[in-house]
Amino acid sequence: MIEYTSLLQTIALTMGVAWASGINLYAVVAVLGIAGLTGYVELPATLAVVQDPLVIAAAVLMYWVEFFVDKTPGVDSAWDALHTFIRIPAGAMLAAGVVGETAPELAIAAGLLGGSLTAATHATKTGGRLLINTSPEPFSNWTASLAEDAVVLFGLWAAINHPAIFLTSLLLFLVLLCWLLPKIWRALRGGIRRVGAWLRPEPRPATG
Repeated sequence: MIEYTSLLQTIALTMGVAWASGINLYAVVAVLGIAGLTGYVELPATLAVVQDPLVIAAAVLMYWVEFFVDKTPGVDSAWDALHTFIRIPAGAMLAAGVVGETAPELAIAAGLLGGSLTAATHATKTGGRLLINTSPEPFSNWTASLAEDAVVLFGLWAAINHPAIFLTSLLLFLVLLCWLLPKIWRALRGGIRRVGAWLRPEPRPATG
């Protein structure tokens, strides 16, 4: 059983659940719950609620719903937009739960940092999907969705088993994110302008 006794392990799990929640919240809850229930990981008491079979069942059910919704062009973007109000607060709560039994001030700090990280990964996923939905390749959504699921599972595994490697990878990801998000935003604005121009009716020629 893996116990979170060191500061490095705690930081890795805190940032890991926050980072992954912005991509696939239900996979995070299901993985943590199953890992805790089977004894693979000893979760903090404030996070032990995810081990409840009812919580695990709900997370697995919603994961399968998202598995198919996430691969349908257009529907995936609507799903991401709706989950702006679910992933970010849930990511903050999970991050706070990792350190909740240590000290209230640490829980608040973890929640703030975790929520910000969740928001960043959620914005990256949502913006990337909007760009993919305007591309001509028919299998881009499937490829992106399967890649996201694999990254989440591998990232959580690394956060649990190899915290130093995970935190190093997360730092590189954040550097890439600072470079990528402005480009995604500019591309989205250009796409919105093109759609607006296409929907705008052409002016009728003046008649003498």
